[in-house]
Amino acid sequence: MFQNSNSKNMSNGTGSSPSINMISEGTKLKGDINTQNDIRIAGQVIGEVTSKGKLIITSTGRIEGNARSADADIAGRLEGDLHVTNKLMLRQSAKIDGKIHTKSVLVEEGAQINASFKMGESGSVSGTADSEFADATRLKSEEKK
Repeated sequence: MFQNSNSKNMSNGTGSSPSINMISEGTKLKGDINTQNDIRIAGQVIGEVTSKGKLIITSTGRIEGNARSADADIAGRLEGDLHVTNKLMLRQSAKIDGKIHTKSVLVEEGAQINASFKMGESGSVSGTADSEFADATRLKSEEKK
C-alpha cells in the first residue's frame, strides 16, 4: 500500500554501493580468496587472493601467496607473484618479493621491491600464461622482424 518506487533497488541490493571484503588486523586466514568485489587486507592471508575489483593491503597487511586484481594499492607485504590488470600503487611502506605483472605502476619513495616487472597489457584478472603475456606485450619493432 505504501510502496516506494526505490524499494526494489534497496531490497535486492542493485542500487547499493559495491561491497568491500575486509580481513581485519589480527586476523590470520589460511586458504584462497576469490571475490568479485574490492578487498582490503589488514591481517594475514596465507594463500592466493583474486579480486575482480581493487586489492588493498594496508601497512599491517600481509599476503603469503600470489595475488590477482584489476587494481591494487599496497602498503603492506606481499610474498608471491602479483598480477594487476590496470593500475598498481606501491606505497612507501610496501614490501614486495616475487614477480609483478601490471599495466601501469606508481611507486612512492621508500617502497622495497625485490621483484621482476613485466609491464604492458596484462589481459583479464583471470590470468594469462606467461607466453600469452609475452605475445601481448611484444614491441612493435620486434613483430616486423
